[in-house]
Amino acid sequence: MIEARFHDSIERIPTEAWDALRPDDNPFVSHAFLALLERTGCIRADWGWQAHHLGLYEDSHLVAAAPLYLKGNSHGEFVFDWSWASAWERAGGDYYPKLLNAVPYSPVPGPRLLAGNDARTVERQHALTAAMRSFAERMNLSSVHANFLRDDELAAFDTPWLVRSDVQFHWHNHAYANFAQFLAALNHKKRKNIRQERAHVARSGLAIEMRGGSSLSVEEWRHIHALYESTFDAKGNHAALTRSMFLGLRDTLGDSVQLALARHGERIVAMALFLQSSDTLYGRYWGAEVDVPGMHFELCYYQGIEHAIRHGLQRFEPGAQGEHKLARGFLPARTHSRHYLVNTSFRDAVHEALQREAEGMDDYAQELMQHSPYAHLEA
Repeated sequence: MIEARFHDSIERIPTEAWDALRPDDNPFVSHAFLALLERTGCIRADWGWQAHHLGLYEDSHLVAAAPLYLKGNSHGEFVFDWSWASAWERAGGDYYPKLLNAVPYSPVPGPRLLAGNDARTVERQHALTAAMRSFAERMNLSSVHANFLRDDELAAFDTPWLVRSDVQFHWHNHAYANFAQFLAALNHKKRKNIRQERAHVARSGLAIEMRGGSSLSVEEWRHIHALYESTFDAKGNHAALTRSMFLGLRDTLGDSVQLALARHGERIVAMALFLQSSDTLYGRYWGAEVDVPGMHFELCYYQGIEHAIRHGLQRFEPGAQGEHKLARGFLPARTHSRHYLVNTSFRDAVHEALQREAEGMDDYAQELMQHSPYAHLEA
């Protein structure tokens, strides 16, 4: 018998048991990363996040798990369902709280159904999605959502889960020896533009470097967090990750965190923060206190590409949205989410809307590929 249990903190689940179920070393679903979010005040009910992690147990042994949250709003998810919430509430229902299978504040594709790698993986993946649906129905929730899924998890979200997809822009390493060889693969116009952008930064006189998280001092990490906050403040948005979270990245994840830095003397004046697995670099946050043309592209994209080439990483995923990434060597990649709406009439209405949305998304992705920056069209 499989028993489903829900936990109000990831720390109620042993680290070794959780991490043993991960199919790869994606850092965002590591016990350390999720625990750090909770421990440092990033997961708070007044911000709309309440941990509700799912574990499946056989004879008291954890055999499958999923990062789950009860959500009081739709902030920090990057798969937008505000219109669904508005429609359901206009009809007299309560859309929130809902149940979310995702990594907070992280539009990063990766494992969401942690079920190990053995003959029963698929069975346990289906058991996880069934447990989510059962919980939502039992607790009279409006819906369950699973965002940024891996391709090999999609089959576990069969009917009546609703299908949705979006487009991000990812860079792929074709065994480039160096950045110059990558540039040579681009068409002339894109190659020239990138060289010009990098030349602007070079003329600024600022020192550019890539550093592992553990090599930076506590004071440098505090300043990096201040730069991160300033980006959100400038746009009138809320910076969800606390200073304690950033300091915890240094102490907990070490050099799985990479930073592209611009310095004026010893002072860090701009930064881009990345997380890294054994084969992928993930771009996350940026901040600057100087206005240098091309600096954002240098730190957020070109330093990341150089780092990926230097360390033999296969992919670089710089984050959500941004058609401007296409001109800098990043190609469209589909991302996937699945959604279970408890009310059948509501589900049918959203299903029709998603079918129309899917047609538009297919056309959009195909059009993007017609504007590939590469001299020879890449798949």
